[in-house]
Amino acid sequence: MEFERYRPLLLGLAYRFLGSMWDAEDVVQDAYLRWRGVDHEEIREPRAFLIKVVSRLALDQLRSARVTREAYTGPWLPEPVATDALGPMDTAELRDTVAFATVHLMERLTPPERAVFVLREAFELPYEEIADILGVTVANCRQMFRRAGQHLTAGRERFKPAGEDHEKLFTRFLAAAQNGDLAGLTELLSEDVVAWNDGGGKVRAALRPVLGRAKVLAFLTGLLKKYEVGGVRILDINGAPALYTSLDDRSQLTSLDVRDGRIHGIYSVLNPDKLGHVPV
Repeated sequence: MEFERYRPLLLGLAYRFLGSMWDAEDVVQDAYLRWRGVDHEEIREPRAFLIKVVSRLALDQLRSARVTREAYTGPWLPEPVATDALGPMDTAELRDTVAFATVHLMERLTPPERAVFVLREAFELPYEEIADILGVTVANCRQMFRRAGQHLTAGRERFKPAGEDHEKLFTRFLAAAQNGDLAGLTELLSEDVVAWNDGGGKVRAALRPVLGRAKVLAFLTGLLKKYEVGGVRILDINGAPALYTSLDDRSQLTSLDVRDGRIHGIYSVLNPDKLGHVPV
């Protein structure tokens, strides 16, 4: 069936818009129902048609989701997802725009800015097509893309897929944390490192970001003293290595934002509702 041929691509597209695979699946299923209701003989380019439908549905969903996220308990983080469930990763841009740090940063954008950025950067759509999808002018699309890029590139090295060095640093981070090696942790963390913890009100977690190396070190060492760590696994999540652990009776998935060989961001998802697409 032709729709199924494009389903992985459409899921990856909707996820980049929404940061939630649950919501992305709903959007793609809605697109499928619409696909069934149209005359396929009149559709010259199914891929372009389906990207347009999914983009508009996801944009509507994102606008309503932002209201819910503003009332969320503690920091809202994207839902971590197994890399192979996120569609094609044929280019550095496709991989970068699904990276956990990038999807988190995209929350700073307005819904139209996020749509333009995803469609242009990851899927290389012409501005004319993006303008048609959003119902704006080409000039507006160019402006939104420029603004989105300024938000996302500030202080970040983009388009460097996580590779062997990333995984080695992750292994060093894990070993230093487990062994209580403060000197080793200090060396790995940037001075302006930030730790986000998403418990969603379902499990106990820090309700505000932890800012700076000293506070993050104190936070990590406090956790390790309080909880017994088990079930440690390194998984391929959002295009990069991520750490799955259990702390006593709760599970969490931790992703790192690595730049210039140091950790600038630590993203820990503890909300059990967000761990359904983690392959454990």
